Amino acid sequence: MSDALREHTRRLEALARRLGLDFRPVEFELTPANFMLEIAVYGLPVRMPHWSFGVRYIHQLVRQSMGHSKIFEVMFPGDPCHAYLMQTNSLAEQTLVTAHVLGHADFAKNNHLFARFHQMTGGRIVEKAAAHAYRIQEAIEAHGAGRVEAVLDAALALECHIDVNQDLYRERYPERRAAARAESEPDRFQQRFDSLPGAPERPAPEREPARLPVPPHPEYDLLWFIAQYAPELEPWERDIFLAVREESYYFYPVFACQIMNEGWASYWHARLLREADFLPDDLYLSAIKQHSDVVRPYGAEEQVALAINPYHLGFSMWERIIEAHGLERAKEIRRDEDDFGFIRNWLERDLAEALDLMVYQARRDGEVKVAGRDIERVRDAILAPKFNYGAPRVAATEIGTDGSLVLEHDSTSDGRGLDLERAAQVLQYVARVWRRRVRLHTIDAEGRPCSVTPASENG
Repeated sequence: MSDALREHTRRLEALARRLGLDFRPVEFELTPANFMLEIAVYGLPVRMPHWSFGVRYIHQLVRQSMGHSKIFEVMFPGDPCHAYLMQTNSLAEQTLVTAHVLGHADFAKNNHLFARFHQMTGGRIVEKAAAHAYRIQEAIEAHGAGRVEAVLDAALALECHIDVNQDLYRERYPERRAAARAESEPDRFQQRFDSLPGAPERPAPEREPARLPVPPHPEYDLLWFIAQYAPELEPWERDIFLAVREESYYFYPVFACQIMNEGWASYWHARLLREADFLPDDLYLSAIKQHSDVVRPYGAEEQVALAINPYHLGFSMWERIIEAHGLERAKEIRRDEDDFGFIRNWLERDLAEALDLMVYQARRDGEVKVAGRDIERVRDAILAPKFNYGAPRVAATEIGTDGSLVLEHDSTSDGRGLDLERAAQVLQYVARVWRRRVRLHTIDAEGRPCSVTPASENG
């Protein structure tokens, strides 16, 4: 880090605190472009090895080569926070992203959802992920790459299938019901009645079954359930499932608060730059130009976008909220909401119209038509991909007497169907670790009940 950037960072941190931001220490690190790309696609600086990350790497590389994506920084909330800045950024860009990271750090410390998951996962995810990767490398050396990859295939195929309403560390289900409470002594009237000639015998209380079914209720935390109840899962395999689950818990707040978080960071990087009178004029102008590019609704060469830019939408909403309700009210919203509450409660009709937000339909022949601009439909369209961590809502509902696993797709609350071919492939991954029959109940494209089995069983 250059002396100039180090000084700008020090003074920006001091300015941010004076303006009311409250954040944990941030460790900044300049990173080469190739390593920055790896961090972005793996999600962490060091993470478990798997072919799916290579696919994401190629996808991101193609996007960058076409000018559709540029990575300025990657920030990991924690205590301390870790921020990786692209080494090739200009000084103006580094100054902008430093201010942006401080906004993220404030959000991560003060948002209730982030705080809850931070408390469960701890503040050192970078170090934990590195430990997970090390243990998986040990498993590869002990059991072979093929066996480890098969377990990772299953675990990563289910990485979003957690139950965010449950704690990270859970006990197994109780195996037996609590002992029935001893019946209370009958009262005096009952005793006299029972002693009368011809009084009917009081029936003995029914004995409850000794064992509870597994699961006792639909279980949506599939990673936890398989780790705990797969009939032949070995300890090292269970360890992989729980490692993937822990990392999924860490990433959930980032996913569930993306619009809020990126918007908050964008609002604060703009404000910090505006009020940082110690910055040279040419650097400030260059940084503000980069800000304009970041919060554009669409790419520089385009005139319309068919996807939401979370920086643009979040920034526009926070500007409106702070202008209308003040900074203290904005901080309360930052504290209490996730994207679901933020969009439902604070994306107002006039702002949606000003931002030209719409719902569209795309035909197979490539034709796109506007389907509506009603504010409720717009909100629903923005939030639909976020429901249930972006994954179909599927629960484990039964373990058969032969050890087979039954899964149920909750298509009613999910509001969407399944890609049956893709579901069969995921079931094949699951069957390799469950090692008994696996089937999934869902609906087909016509809304009729159907069952899905692993792809290998379908020829």
